[in-house]
Amino acid sequence: MKNDFTDRVAIVTGSSRGIGRAIAETLAARGTQVVVNCAKDLEGAEETVDNIVSKGNIATVFQADVSELSEAEGLINYALDKYGNLDILVNNAGTTRDQLLMRMSEEEWDLVLRVNLKSTFNCCKTAVKLMMRKRYGRIVNISSVSAIAGNPGQTNYAASKSGMIGFSKSLARETASRKITVNVVAPGFIPTTLTDDLPDELKEKTLSHIPLGRWGEPQEVAEAVVFLAGETAGYITGQVLNVDGGMVMA
Repeated sequence: MKNDFTDRVAIVTGSSRGIGRAIAETLAARGTQVVVNCAKDLEGAEETVDNIVSKGNIATVFQADVSELSEAEGLINYALDKYGNLDILVNNAGTTRDQLLMRMSEEEWDLVLRVNLKSTFNCCKTAVKLMMRKRYGRIVNISSVSAIAGNPGQTNYAASKSGMIGFSKSLARETASRKITVNVVAPGFIPTTLTDDLPDELKEKTLSHIPLGRWGEPQEVAEAVVFLAGETAGYITGQVLNVDGGMVMA
């Protein structure tokens, strides 16, 4: 058995930059036809596609705010109309609004839960109907080690990412009989635009708790996702794979 992605079709939400871009580019490099998704950063999403196409691989952009069910449905339908199929769904769309709970606004709580968790529900609800009919699918949801260990100032973020883990385990049980796997990748500290605003003091403190003694790279997360999306991971479902340099050890 080998990981042959030829003729596979994937959607990667939130893939205009950072981890999402690395996942989209890595899947495409293995032969997958990729739908690059963004909510707002169309220029970044088009750059991701340009990077993929310049290497002779296949990708297109579909702009949609997947925290809205109708737009998530539009994204899935686009993949079907464009490529006639959907094999792999990677839910990577996410945002942060870090704040201590006593200072956190209701809007900051609601936004993070909507973008991170509800978008996962929206995309999975729509994609699973197709995957159940075809009796095949790979779903990989991008959570965070914050969901496992917690992080001060991130009650909203940690709640949304913890929700993704419980959601994924439950969905894995619902879909296993149809050969659909649902897994989670939980990155540790991976410098991206989402981490740029963190205080230097917090970054250094975080680094001191990483046994491997360095930050991670988006490509390292992408490789974990591609493994779980492939044929050789067909006996793995309902699992959480931490890509964190040993920061969180169960």
